[in-house]
Amino acid sequence: MDLGVFARQHRLAITLLAEGWSRFDDLVRETGLPRRSAEDLLAELGDDVERDRTALRLRPGTEEKWLDHVGRQATPPTDLAARIEAHLADVPPPLPALDHVQATADTVLRRALWLDEHYDLGRVKTVFVGDHDLTSLAVRELRPDADLAVVDVDDRVLEHIDRRSRGTVRTVHADLRFGLPRAVAGTADVVFSDPPYTPEGMALFASRAVECLAEPTSGRVLLAYGYSRRHPTLGHQTQRALLNLGLTFEAIVPGFHRYHGAQAIGSSADLYVCHPTPRARRKAKGAQAIYTHGPRSVEAEGTASATRETLAALTALAGEDGRKVTEAAPDWTKPITAEPGTAVTLDLSGDPGPWLARVLLAVNAERVAALVPNAHPDLVDAASQAALIKLVACKYRLRLLRSTPDNKHAVVVADRMEGASAARPVWTRAHARLGNVWTQAPADLSELRLIDLPRHRIVEVLRRLTAEDSTPN
Repeated sequence: MDLGVFARQHRLAITLLAEGWSRFDDLVRETGLPRRSAEDLLAELGDDVERDRTALRLRPGTEEKWLDHVGRQATPPTDLAARIEAHLADVPPPLPALDHVQATADTVLRRALWLDEHYDLGRVKTVFVGDHDLTSLAVRELRPDADLAVVDVDDRVLEHIDRRSRGTVRTVHADLRFGLPRAVAGTADVVFSDPPYTPEGMALFASRAVECLAEPTSGRVLLAYGYSRRHPTLGHQTQRALLNLGLTFEAIVPGFHRYHGAQAIGSSADLYVCHPTPRARRKAKGAQAIYTHGPRSVEAEGTASATRETLAALTALAGEDGRKVTEAAPDWTKPITAEPGTAVTLDLSGDPGPWLARVLLAVNAERVAALVPNAHPDLVDAASQAALIKLVACKYRLRLLRSTPDNKHAVVVADRMEGASAARPVWTRAHARLGNVWTQAPADLSELRLIDLPRHRIVEVLRRLTAEDSTPN
């Protein structure tokens, strides 16, 4: 009897049967279990169910056994709220371009308690698709036995979660516009997400959430979503987008989430509990414009900052020694291998920060030229530049051309490095499982791909591989 996502109703049924005699019709009505599910539960309870005509009860002394069987709720530590406050105290600052608006500590606590009440968190696998609010850490504090993973585009958030959880929450990097990493695809029973509040953003995150589910029709997708009650059409558009993905609304809990900011929607959002239908496996297209702010916002769509002249200058730099030039999309989900004598150009002018390093890992070419914002996080100061150069030094020699070809952009030119090192086979096969390209890969990394790791873990892999180079045979 796998009751992970139905734990609450089955706990209630067992409690009612343990309290005394109950008619079957009353049991269905009080618990909300479908008739067939209630019958299946009684069959599972077997001889521990006593019957008197139409009345039923649980045999005295068996309640504890069956509550253990369906999964108990946790007893919250007395300082749970304080622990959550501590996690949030030094969370990386919100990035407006990623629609970060911080949820209140009370909301994060409420989310953890709600998840534990409704699902057997000790047995289900839960994935958080984006987690700047650190709901995963709240659940970890409440349920040390929970199986948790976080997917996020913000390497800072992933590092914070990894450090605060002491590695007990799996962290995986992804920009969902380009795809979902294999490390979390088809692994979850429950997925929680607080997406960008645009129809495009909600649909994309919800679609990726469905991809996370091992069995979509028996899993659940929980979404935060808010809209101004002055503009109900926005709510209608988003709800229609979710319905078009094959999601049904099992529940909508008004005003469940509260935020510091987001006053246009009353600093609040509803909780959507979505039950995927069999056709919900369909994937949404990876729309670029999903946010409400920044260069990749819905409002900014069609106003690309990279002009024809800018891209022409990029091509000229890539082919400056007469080599052939080919363009590639800003997508690192698959390897990109160029023919000998060919340079690869990429327009990364919409890069919020993490694209550049991962593109350099994904592309194998004699030369790569990438157009990035002049204020790109990897270029803003000498320390950031040195860190990027060191990160890819086993594969590429970098030239960082600030304010090129104009004061809004920079160009990063990467020329292939020759020579052998322990890191080079791993860096040139970033999409392979680490255990296949690194003979001494730690057990917790062997099944993962370098391209999916948070950046701080990529740095750690490099450190270990560099140590192997310096170890005498």
